[in-house]
Amino acid sequence: MKKSFLIIGFCLFCFVTLAQNNQGKADDAGRIALESVVSDQIEGLTPSAQSNLVNKLNQIASKNGMGGSAINNRFILTANVAVLTKDITATAPIMQAYTLEVTLYIGDGIEGTLFSNTSVTLKGVGETETKAYLAALKNLKVDDPKFQAFIEKGKNKIIEYYNSRCDFILKEADMLVSQNEFEASIAKLVSIPEVCKECFDKAMDKVGPIYKQQIDRQCKIDLTEAKNVWNSNQNSDGANQASYYLGRIDPNSVCFNEVQQFSNTIAKRIKELDQREWNFKLKQQQDGVDIQKATIKAVRDIGVAYGNNQPKNVTYNYRGWW
Repeated sequence: MKKSFLIIGFCLFCFVTLAQNNQGKADDAGRIALESVVSDQIEGLTPSAQSNLVNKLNQIASKNGMGGSAINNRFILTANVAVLTKDITATAPIMQAYTLEVTLYIGDGIEGTLFSNTSVTLKGVGETETKAYLAALKNLKVDDPKFQAFIEKGKNKIIEYYNSRCDFILKEADMLVSQNEFEASIAKLVSIPEVCKECFDKAMDKVGPIYKQQIDRQCKIDLTEAKNVWNSNQNSDGANQASYYLGRIDPNSVCFNEVQQFSNTIAKRIKELDQREWNFKLKQQQDGVDIQKATIKAVRDIGVAYGNNQPKNVTYNYRGWW
């Protein structure tokens, strides 16, 4: 067990090193990403216009290095649309002409703290008011130079958030561990961006031991499930059901020796019943490079899976931003 722990610790050290050496890549673990949100209460904003605006916000975030999915989606990019003018053109046929002011905002959507904002004026013409409104939104240029400074300011504020609250975040992670919420704790730690170097390093120091606790607990759970299904049905069907749980168990976990013994018991029984070998192989210890890659991926996957399993109908707080 001590050897396994040292291997995992080494892997997480490599996780830190690799992450820091690749800061800025689009697929970095724990990078800063913004959740694009548009209220359906904006005057004149139809569902199609709302969808168009969300897509524009996603493009703006991506173009400035803050797009994609994130484990922590508390930081949002949102917008408000104000109609400045509505006119009828002196043309045949008559057209509707709209002038819109679109203001973009970055902030903490949980606490309701505004970090950054900027505005652009857009014009659109269409046969109907709805088409003119949508035409104006389509003129929102995602590569507008002013968005770069706007995004950068928001990013710096998010970094300040982590740097100023690092100790609190780490204590929250410890509290989750004390409640056996290992996945939630890992998710909280790996969501800290690498650019917050000091806090990120502290978080990664904690991840290794927590990950070890998590796989040890999961080993016991999966082994118990495997034994239950096998004890209920000691034949090929029961063996196949047991293999589902046994195949999930990490070879670095504390009960893996018992897992191997139980797997051998099943194999022996199948041999007695069917005169054939049981076609199942447990996960095996890999070489150092493979363990490193697997551990990095496993820790990241735990954080992402936990985030994906959280409620999607988050009610964001941006009252007072406009």
